Amino acid sequence: MKQLDKRFEFSDQEKIYEMWEKSGSFTPKKKKGVKPFTIIMPPPNANGSLHTGHAVFVTLEDIMVRYQRMTGKPTLWLPGADHAGIQTQVVYEKELKKKGKTRFDLGREKFYEETYQFTQKNKKTMYNQLKKLGASCDWTREHFTLEPEISEAVLYTFVKMYNDGLIYRGKRVINWCPRCGTALSDIEVVYEDQKSKLTYIKYPLASGKGYITVATTRPETMLGDTAVAVNPKDKRYKDLIGKEVILPIVKRKIKIIADKEIDLKFGTGAVKITPAHDPVDYEIGERHKLESIDVIDDRGRMTKKAGKKFEGLKALEAREKVVKELEKKDLIEKIESYTHAVGTCERCKTTIEPLLREQWFVKVKPLAEKAIRAVKSGEVVFTPKRFEKIYFNWMENIRDWCISRQIWWGHRIPVYYCQDCGKTIVSVETPKACSCGCKNIKQDEDTLDTWFSSGQWPYTTLGWNKSLDEGKKSTSGDFEYFYPTDVMETGWDILFFWVARMIMFGIYNTGKAPFKTVVLHGLVRDKDRIKMSKSKGNAIDPLGVVDIYGADALRMALVFGTGVGNDIVVSEEKIKGFRNFSTKIWNASRFVLMNLEGYQNVPRGTFDKDLSKEDKWILTELEKTIEKTTRALEHYRFHHAAEEIYDFFWKKFCDKCIEDTKKRIYEGQEKEKKAAQYVLYTVLEDSLKLLHPFMPFVTEAIWQSLEKKEPLITSDWPQK
Repeated sequence: MKQLDKRFEFSDQEKIYEMWEKSGSFTPKKKKGVKPFTIIMPPPNANGSLHTGHAVFVTLEDIMVRYQRMTGKPTLWLPGADHAGIQTQVVYEKELKKKGKTRFDLGREKFYEETYQFTQKNKKTMYNQLKKLGASCDWTREHFTLEPEISEAVLYTFVKMYNDGLIYRGKRVINWCPRCGTALSDIEVVYEDQKSKLTYIKYPLASGKGYITVATTRPETMLGDTAVAVNPKDKRYKDLIGKEVILPIVKRKIKIIADKEIDLKFGTGAVKITPAHDPVDYEIGERHKLESIDVIDDRGRMTKKAGKKFEGLKALEAREKVVKELEKKDLIEKIESYTHAVGTCERCKTTIEPLLREQWFVKVKPLAEKAIRAVKSGEVVFTPKRFEKIYFNWMENIRDWCISRQIWWGHRIPVYYCQDCGKTIVSVETPKACSCGCKNIKQDEDTLDTWFSSGQWPYTTLGWNKSLDEGKKSTSGDFEYFYPTDVMETGWDILFFWVARMIMFGIYNTGKAPFKTVVLHGLVRDKDRIKMSKSKGNAIDPLGVVDIYGADALRMALVFGTGVGNDIVVSEEKIKGFRNFSTKIWNASRFVLMNLEGYQNVPRGTFDKDLSKEDKWILTELEKTIEKTTRALEHYRFHHAAEEIYDFFWKKFCDKCIEDTKKRIYEGQEKEKKAAQYVLYTVLEDSLKLLHPFMPFVTEAIWQSLEKKEPLITSDWPQK
């Protein structure tokens, strides 16, 4: 057996990873009749470097994958990257700005081409970072959401859903970012508490006697009001329902209506209704057949319909001017300081404008009903289970999903319009001519929401496409063997926007939910339990930490002491502590290897009759640890498994067992020495296996010194 150096060099991690990759350890071999274990990696965005959140999913998924691989299952962890539509476009536009250019200088095709090259370069960097963290995924099956095969499957789904009546084009109030110039999904809108003003405005009754007061945080939108609404149960306004008021400044008559959606406790209990600029108002407007008047445009400026005094002003400028006009007319009752949640663009932090626009939508309810049944029936299980209640609440109140984006980067919507007869053609392939004979065909300018493609990730990456939908088999056979996958592990914050959509798409396209278990992790926080972010200056660079303390220390710090679904508290001090544990493992192993002179590895049980009371105790404790660690991993209790093996190795093996055996090794009879060596070797061998999913690099480096025939990564999981 080889002797270990005085310390483990973190620079050796790269050599160890290369050994794993070259050995083919990451690529599973399909075995007929043997059930595989499959995880599809949540694809990181191909537009930047990894952060601590990525390190969390890499650690947890790699723990599962390494464990399952050691149990003998054909284990696939399929990696990939997301094109990340709007986010990547914003990032690359910033790169162009440094050169004094905009995307319009390049044109759509050139911009797309350059952005693609940008993502491919980033993708390579990102994959190297994943390797640095120890991700043992099958790089031979790596995918990108915009590669041809994936794109074809995504567009085919759009066409299929359109033909099934699940996709339609319609006018609804959507989240609009004036800076990015596009509609946004709910997840791309970040709500921040902002200090504002609550303005109480008097709306004079058309009869000329009295007025009704409404409270609003957005006085500028009153220029597009088409009603004032009260709750039908509000006794204060019972006699006013059905009557008319004069809309201040505009001088248009609008009705006072009753709607159960109105909150009696907000402001005066009477609210202005602007269907074109508020999603709730829009729904009220639909119920009461109200007119929708656009007074804010795509740039966040007031339109012609807002009136000459306000046309062209930014929304905030118009707000100030409207208030001044109302004050002149003595129509302001009072103005209060008010703090409320304001929607902002996740990418550029611009305040979101709710606008009434024609967009492409998915009719979600029929899909959601089946996705709800999948969880209620146990086909899909959530870990922790408490997230099921949140999932049901959201899915049961789900609204149609706006899937069109006014950007250039992403899957362009496969809809074409005949410029002659006006016919709409929905097709994966670009049509050469319309049925009317016209060849002047124009494609829809919009692209698909990123979540539309990433929602199909679990099966498109395994080869699902049009041919499978027609009853044929996938070319690789991966879909038939690995689908449905076993686990989807991701952050709880994208439960609704990604996990729910994957379940809906999976059932729709394949008839089966895409995974059996959803494991959700929490947010990463610093030692003061503050959410980590670059802007707050408390973020930990995972790759910088790896260079200083090693990947093993970071991985253990992210798992230890944190239950599944709970927020993860991590600090440099905690990581440093597990670097010390890594050193402890190395030094203990070095001691064992230095004291195995003359020892030959023998079958388990060979020295049973020569074991001391202390030997029997440590072997019994080892069996208990194997049992507890295995059970914890099977139930995704990663922190319990980590704590069990940590406690066993440091306190029981190092502090007791090694100390107990020293005298027998140095001074004992031959039988005593051999028995002590047997115990040390046995416990070290199984401990390395138990530790490997958590701390793969240091354990593999030690394992190589045992001169085994196969690497630790593909060795057998220890049995009781």
